[in-house]
Amino acid sequence: MRKRYANGFTLVELMVTVAIVAILLAIALPSFQGSFRSNRVATATNELLASLSLARSEAIRNTRGAAVCASTNGTACGGGWNDGWLVWRDNDGDGAIDAGEPIVRYTQAKQALTLTGTATVLAFDSRGRTVGGQQTLGIRPSDVTTPARCITIGVTGQTRVAQAAC
Repeated sequence: MRKRYANGFTLVELMVTVAIVAILLAIALPSFQGSFRSNRVATATNELLASLSLARSEAIRNTRGAAVCASTNGTACGGGWNDGWLVWRDNDGDGAIDAGEPIVRYTQAKQALTLTGTATVLAFDSRGRTVGGQQTLGIRPSDVTTPARCITIGVTGQTRVAQAAC
């Protein structure tokens, strides 16, 4: 009679494989932290650029203006850029959100990022130009100073992004 051998792994083989995988992950994961930080900064930069572009196009479209401001709750301006931001149509062109002015988009706060800027409201007039001159916003991870992005909104309303601290 022939002996039949069971196919599969022994417990010792499985434990050695798990130990090797754990060692490789312990070596590889810290090197990915820089990639994770860079991707978070790039994502937040792209979302802020999209909001600025939306506000500028809304300002041109409704011929009265639109703006972006820091917002903690998505219904009113206030707080810092780390709390989130909203885009609204400025129907009366005063640069402040009033009752009856529609909110176009709200973006929630980004975790583990620091957004800095001197202006609390970035307003655009009916020609798509910034109200109040050139503005600058900075985005960086909370735990390190690099990678950082600097968003500059020029007087003509166009945005530029530089990979440097502001």
